[in-house]
Amino acid sequence: MRVVALISGGKDSCYNMMQCVAAGHQIVALANLRPAENTGQTDELDSYMYQTVGHHAIDLYADALGLPLYRGFIKGTSVNTGRVYTACPEDEVEDLYQLMKLVKDKEGVEGVSVGAILSDYQRVRVEDVCRRLNLQPLAYLWHYNQEILLKEMISSNIQAIIIKVAAFGLDPDKHLGKTLGEMEPILLELSEKYGVHVCGEGGEYETFTLDCPLFKKKIVVDSAKVVMHSADAFAPVAYLHFLKLHLENKEESMGTFLVRSCSCEISCTDDDIFPSSGECEPPKNIPVIWKSLKHNSLDFTKTFQNSGKSLSGYQWFSSITAHFLPSKDKTAEDAAREAFSSLRANLTSEGLKMKDIILVHLYMKSMKDFSVINSVYVTEFDLCPPARVCVETVLPDGVLFCIDCLAHKYDMAADDVVHDEKLVMHVQSISHWAPASIGPYSQSIKVGDVLYCAGQIALVPCSMRLVGGGVRSEASLSLRHVGRVLEAMSQRTALHHVITASCYVTDSKSIPVARSIWRKKLRECKKVEDSEMYHDETAVCGLLAVVVVSHLPRDAAIEWHVVAVVDDPLQRKHFAMKMLSEGFQIECESVESSSASCASVSVRLSMISSSTSHLDLDGPLHDLVAVFKEAVNKLSEDCSASPLSFRAFFKEHVFDAETLQKGLQEYLEKYLEEKTPALILVPVVDLPDKDVIHILCWLS
Repeated sequence: MRVVALISGGKDSCYNMMQCVAAGHQIVALANLRPAENTGQTDELDSYMYQTVGHHAIDLYADALGLPLYRGFIKGTSVNTGRVYTACPEDEVEDLYQLMKLVKDKEGVEGVSVGAILSDYQRVRVEDVCRRLNLQPLAYLWHYNQEILLKEMISSNIQAIIIKVAAFGLDPDKHLGKTLGEMEPILLELSEKYGVHVCGEGGEYETFTLDCPLFKKKIVVDSAKVVMHSADAFAPVAYLHFLKLHLENKEESMGTFLVRSCSCEISCTDDDIFPSSGECEPPKNIPVIWKSLKHNSLDFTKTFQNSGKSLSGYQWFSSITAHFLPSKDKTAEDAAREAFSSLRANLTSEGLKMKDIILVHLYMKSMKDFSVINSVYVTEFDLCPPARVCVETVLPDGVLFCIDCLAHKYDMAADDVVHDEKLVMHVQSISHWAPASIGPYSQSIKVGDVLYCAGQIALVPCSMRLVGGGVRSEASLSLRHVGRVLEAMSQRTALHHVITASCYVTDSKSIPVARSIWRKKLRECKKVEDSEMYHDETAVCGLLAVVVVSHLPRDAAIEWHVVAVVDDPLQRKHFAMKMLSEGFQIECESVESSSASCASVSVRLSMISSSTSHLDLDGPLHDLVAVFKEAVNKLSEDCSASPLSFRAFFKEHVFDAETLQKGLQEYLEKYLEEKTPALILVPVVDLPDKDVIHILCWLS
């Protein structure tokens, strides 16, 4: 990819260039914005977006790297400072847009190198510019561990000096002009004592790069003076103003340079994640014990259903279906538009809009139709689309797709304070962190203390290609993505904060692999927490459903979807019970968050009789719903969460959908009355062990 590098002169933009080259991209131009000459701030501009200290020396970069340098002036100011950026003529971001447009027109670039590490403010704005110009942002340092990153920069021979200090413990007289190598022990100590960001992400310091392996010539500082910006007794702010610099030729290099080997891919060699050979054996198929003679005699997707609205304004909508038969005078695109039109109408009837949706499950008849469906889907949402789970499963003939979704209406209190505000993570930059969101979905949406995540498959973040090595590698890498998204969305949030999880696999033999890696990753979380009280996984961690479907995006073997809560997992309430019902066993578990804001219930119906004779479905379904009702009743008095979704994964070759739908709906309405959740029937290829139904219910 032909790439333009946004440069500030600092270490981060320089090291990200090195990462771009290591990833096989070609840096063809440099770009920089500097203060307008009429601002009176010739050294440093008070900007939310740009590092401008040291900008006088940027012209030397072009000669040092042997690349064309495009420079523009910062004419605007920080006008639109919200979490989501939309174009604003007077904003300084528009100066970047004009500069990038010029470079694209002149150099034919396809990507932009960005040195962002933690700043969502900068990332969101650069991504908006790139989106408008159809450029791919490359931010390989995004959410990198800062201590490791600093060590890598030093070991990669980046020669950068401190040119600004603005933090307690950093002294202008002692530290300005020092190299990263000289400053590393000091920065680590300040981080340990006072929480200083070792890479300066909190504005603690700025750097200027004098040399790196990409440079053909190195920059030499002949003279500079210290400018005191603020003589604060505890945290003085000062910077170096370069008076004279020159370039020197470097000794002939080997033509290569060292960056760390990419850790995006995972090599699974841990013995403890491999199930025993016996555990890998999939269960034998259960004989068909009830089934209508007419295949899928009722299209269970035809009835539109939604839950009631919870006290906090949550509501679940289900059975939104696109009906499509190729022989008729209707295209797949028409069918998709009709389905979304139906969804909009139902949302409107409840006082909601498409922008209020925070999570979508998209079940498709065939992944071959994905591009057509996605082309319609993308037009339905704004810059902050909902999190999305997408799988192919065994839907009835004539159904293109079926979706269900969770919506939330923000409560504006009398004091004009937004309660349960929605925070969106929609990272579109390629990085080493987790897969970029290159489609119409967000990696995660946080409302209140709950994080709703998108489904994650094992794409290698820096290449966006599926990892090699089979299902074990895929399971481990995709679950690592989940953990990283959780942590980035809410600091110190990890897998043990998950309260409900669904794992979709495409082969029954992958079920024990998924379970084993899930347990392993939870153990790792508990070791990090260093608490002996983490001994009962199900009591404190999320309820897991593993189901087999026919196909996943990108031909993946496994996809994880989780909902997590920022709470204290040790204080969660857990309930479990078992009962027998006419040749079947019912197992029920519930987990309630320590904040009592939400809960998850799992109910499994498994066959214990080997009889091939007809068994009555009515009794087991009655008992299944009765057990679910008991689990709901066991929630604490503090928990006002309502059952919103009743997702029933069922073995498609065992059940008649009509019987299942009628039975479950009847008993749900009987036992829960006005609190009846949205019923979502999901036919699957297989379930673990002897399970024939696995229900996951979300309460909020």
